[in-house]
Amino acid sequence: MNYLDCNSVNYYLGIDFGTSGVRAIVIDEQNTVHVAITSPYSATSASLAANWRATLFEIMEQIPEASRRCLRAIAINGTSGTALLCDHQGTPITEPLLYNDARGKAVLNHLVAIVPTNHPVFSATSTLAKLAWWYQNLPELSQTSRSGCLYLMHQADWVAYLLHGKLGITDYHNALKLGFDVENLKYPNWLTQPMWGVVLPEVVSPGTPIAQVHREACHRFQLPVDCTVCAGTTDSIAAFLASGANRPGEAVTSLGSTLVLKLLSTTRVDDARYGIYSHRLGDLWLVGGASNTGGAVLKQFFTDAELAALSQHIDPHHPSPLDYYPLTQPGDRFPINDPDLPPRLDPRPDNPVDFLHGLLESIARIEAQGYHLLQTLGATPISCVYTAGGGAQNPVWTAIRQRYLGVPCRLPLHTEAAYGSALLAHQSLLR
Repeated sequence: MNYLDCNSVNYYLGIDFGTSGVRAIVIDEQNTVHVAITSPYSATSASLAANWRATLFEIMEQIPEASRRCLRAIAINGTSGTALLCDHQGTPITEPLLYNDARGKAVLNHLVAIVPTNHPVFSATSTLAKLAWWYQNLPELSQTSRSGCLYLMHQADWVAYLLHGKLGITDYHNALKLGFDVENLKYPNWLTQPMWGVVLPEVVSPGTPIAQVHREACHRFQLPVDCTVCAGTTDSIAAFLASGANRPGEAVTSLGSTLVLKLLSTTRVDDARYGIYSHRLGDLWLVGGASNTGGAVLKQFFTDAELAALSQHIDPHHPSPLDYYPLTQPGDRFPINDPDLPPRLDPRPDNPVDFLHGLLESIARIEAQGYHLLQTLGATPISCVYTAGGGAQNPVWTAIRQRYLGVPCRLPLHTEAAYGSALLAHQSLLR
């Protein structure tokens, strides 16, 4: 394929900045995958943001040039609640605080006086809690911030900025944990007080075209001058979009490093006591929560090869007597919202098959507890659950989960969050 072929061929790129690496997927007008590339995070710099930049550039360069030359639009998703502060030139002035960083628990008492009762931002890991922590613990930034030169940006926002060069724009999926009112599509009055000391991002709908790729990126990656970067989303919502779920009662469980539940509901449910919040999705609501349990715990004890081999010796129809709460460190967000919740990984049997069985069973139990809680609080009852993430490839785990959930567990049309972001990029030009 040469450049002239792009008069009749259009491609769309989705990039997933997940918890353990980056995935890029290129689709065509029929949403067929043409390129799929995975890259671990670069370790060329001590700075996390610099590693994000290096990994973005590496994965862009790995996309075949013929495909890059035909890209019409790009959309990026990042981990929900991961954020950083940067100056007016887009240079980070803080290390990013990750999605599971719970230092915000130190300022929750401060938020009580500001945030309405039962708001989803009242969590130790919310973006607003991170902002409040920065405000209270970085007094040396106060003078700079009051001059309006500091920008709060989510991971997806900042990575997209590296391609389009416009600061201060986010999507309403990422902005939910900042406090944006997704029902009325505006910032609430209590959030726009000058006390936060930063420029709050302009909020647009996911998939909204933001700007064309800037000249330097066009030249470096051989992109068309009219290639557009669109507003992105969070990793779990991108995975939901990729799944094909589109009816109330259909749900998606993301079994990656963490456990994320999303249930499509006609009713909005928010309950900060349990870490439950609702994302807007057209006229419906994605009700759910994110737990810190998941694949990261499994990888503490087993390699991928061991997980596959040992799983074959587990009878998924026979319950494990072990009752764990698998976490890599203290603290969970949902269905138990407790930043000090201790991991429970004892007793550990000598047989690794039994230990793995107990871990898989316990994570499945937490998943079922989460869906039960959503329905108890008014969400549409689940009719089936699609599974995204690495855990979707384990049929034994799927059988265990189906036993707990009591509804069919299905493979989604696509399991990669990057595919959902590619769909956003494609749909952006159909608006």
